[in-house]
Amino acid sequence: MAHVSYPFKKINKAVYKKPGSNLTQDVVYWKKLGLPVLVKEFGAIDYVDFSPIEPYYFAATCSVRIQVYDPITKVVAKNIAKFREAAYGGVFRNDGRLLVAGSEEASIKIFDVQSKNVLRVFTGHTGPVHRTYFTKDQVKILSFSDDKSVCLWDIATEEKITTFAEHTDYIRAGAPSPISPDIILSGSYDHTVKLYDCRSNETVLTVNHGSPVESTLFLPSGGIFISAGGTEIKIWDIFNGGKLLANISQHHKTVTTLRLASNNSRLMSASLDRHVKIYDLATFKVVHNIDFPNAVLSMAISENDDVLAVGMIDGVISIRKREQPSKLMDERRGLFKFAPDHTQTSSVDVVITKQKGHTGPQCDKFLRKMEFTKALNEVLKTYVATKFPEKTAALIQELLRRKVLHFAISGLSEKDIGALLKYFKRNLGETRFTRIVIDAANVFVDVFENHINTFSEHNLWLYTSLQEDIKDEIEVCKRVSELEGAIGMLFSGAQVSTSYDPLDLHDNLAPSSKAQKEIIIDV
Repeated sequence: MAHVSYPFKKINKAVYKKPGSNLTQDVVYWKKLGLPVLVKEFGAIDYVDFSPIEPYYFAATCSVRIQVYDPITKVVAKNIAKFREAAYGGVFRNDGRLLVAGSEEASIKIFDVQSKNVLRVFTGHTGPVHRTYFTKDQVKILSFSDDKSVCLWDIATEEKITTFAEHTDYIRAGAPSPISPDIILSGSYDHTVKLYDCRSNETVLTVNHGSPVESTLFLPSGGIFISAGGTEIKIWDIFNGGKLLANISQHHKTVTTLRLASNNSRLMSASLDRHVKIYDLATFKVVHNIDFPNAVLSMAISENDDVLAVGMIDGVISIRKREQPSKLMDERRGLFKFAPDHTQTSSVDVVITKQKGHTGPQCDKFLRKMEFTKALNEVLKTYVATKFPEKTAALIQELLRRKVLHFAISGLSEKDIGALLKYFKRNLGETRFTRIVIDAANVFVDVFENHINTFSEHNLWLYTSLQEDIKDEIEVCKRVSELEGAIGMLFSGAQVSTSYDPLDLHDNLAPSSKAQKEIIIDV
């Protein structure tokens, strides 16, 4: 009888891969910002603003000081601490030489950045001033206060030019027009955004955002402005009577800051949900998302998108610098491309190197030879187990399926036992691998149950620590089950207590059932 050979079936590693995201030009572009450098300050970071001139220092307003950072060295270049109470909203003038900030003291101060001296002090507000800006002509400043007023001040004389007191709650957001020094935008906790004309001292437009307004900004044309508050970002058309052009709701907690980037073709939003999202202003769709370790209070990005500074509620500033400075502008997309360091000349001769034949993974070779311990050793190597944990999980799953994992584990050296325990500890909470780790850990205990005391001190500690991690995981599962039962009881109670008319049973029960379904999906 002729022997029939079948091709060896390789291990399926794809099933354990993380869900992939579409690799777009924006994703590639924003990932070039690189890894963050974290700097700790003394209080929550109220506001971050970049100097518009090189070397693009940025000012972080926190506690009773304004820290001016060098984005290259990530250290404080200037420390402005001439406040008795909390400082708010430090902003550079467009020449980078002056800086204006409000404070809890209800005053506004202008500083010389180089000498750190106070040049002007404006008093007249009766409540804390959270936001201040220079106007388009750079000779006046705007202030937005908790006393529910917006004021325009003359820098030369320190006198108040005009006051608008149309809001009925704190004013924590505002913006100067990019095309006129006489147009002011303000956003308040009374849910409204107002547009003022200083020439006539009138409110020319009022729109209702629907939530306390945390941030506002104009688009460069000056005819459209954006407001952020609650979980929503809204775009308004001034010339069309304040028509709502778009409503963006991509965050699940309060949006705190809005910024423009990429030559004003991208909108950035930061939120208490620990995310910074980037939108295409042409479509208002999210093109990229950046995660942070804590709630984000403030954010700013430098010219050419080279440095992103994000301030968090715990006083940490995250500084991300582009790996290679962007130099060339793509006119169509408004993004920046990378210029080559030099031009390579093409060679006339083409050298074709000898191509090595493709060889499969070592663990597959050992599986084919039924050398199970060697196969397990291959995927427990630090590089594989750390960078490609799905490969390790796939092999363990295959050994479990063949019912030979206990043979593979029993032949491991002391060093490899430690590597296996480390893998169990690292991936116990990873949902992709939890089931496999638990099954493999049970096999491990069966094999070494009577030999635990022979482990080295380090491996014994890993084993004990793994047991504690499993107990914690079981405790979490119990709590989740209790919570699930409590929610189920609430739903059952709500359904029983729902009153209905027996003559119109269908009309009364259907909405209740639909609402319950929506709640379950949301949970």
